[in-house]
Amino acid sequence: MARGERNRHRIARRGLMLVLSSPSGAGKTTLSRMLLKADPNIELSVSVTTRPQRRGEVDGRDYHFLGLAQFKAMVKSGKLLEWAEVFGHCYGTPRRPVEKALRAGRDVLFDIDWQGTQQLREKARDDLVSVFILPPSVSELERRLKRRAQDSHVIIGSRMAKAAGEMSHWPEYDYVIVNRDKHEAFTEVEAILAAERRKRERQVGLSAFVRALQARL
Repeated sequence: MARGERNRHRIARRGLMLVLSSPSGAGKTTLSRMLLKADPNIELSVSVTTRPQRRGEVDGRDYHFLGLAQFKAMVKSGKLLEWAEVFGHCYGTPRRPVEKALRAGRDVLFDIDWQGTQQLREKARDDLVSVFILPPSVSELERRLKRRAQDSHVIIGSRMAKAAGEMSHWPEYDYVIVNRDKHEAFTEVEAILAAERRKRERQVGLSAFVRALQARL
């Protein structure tokens, strides 16, 4: 069957929101980048944040960097699907681009913490697929944080101290992956995404497709 013919028979689908959460250093950002590179049908939700821009980051690609007053105005006007304060800085998800993507049948990837995931669940449970990434050990978590060389020893200590509290929220997620090896963990993320895309309730064009099949019998 030619590509044009396959496209004509493709069943319309509503997009989903795929959340990857983990303690800092457990691997959610690495897995997110791998997924975005491998799968053209998913796009990253670019968060707004009040934290300073790091070396190598691009405004509008990695984050939208805002002042605190701008951020508070977005919260007040309902323009954020979720937001949270983490290590003294605010992070949030702009509502409009996410809703536009879902209506168009595109999936949206979120690299957010448990607080943001809870808020998304309250507002859009049917569209949400949540995955929690665990490190294989505490020592490995600390090693990964130090290897990143992004934070001071004080910040690394704060992240390690916060990790236990973050990990306590694993039962709130749909899926849990222990990230012993990034390639194995990535394969598991891909399998979850593939299965969730096939759920009957997300295939909004399925009824019309079945009726067309029945009409030809």
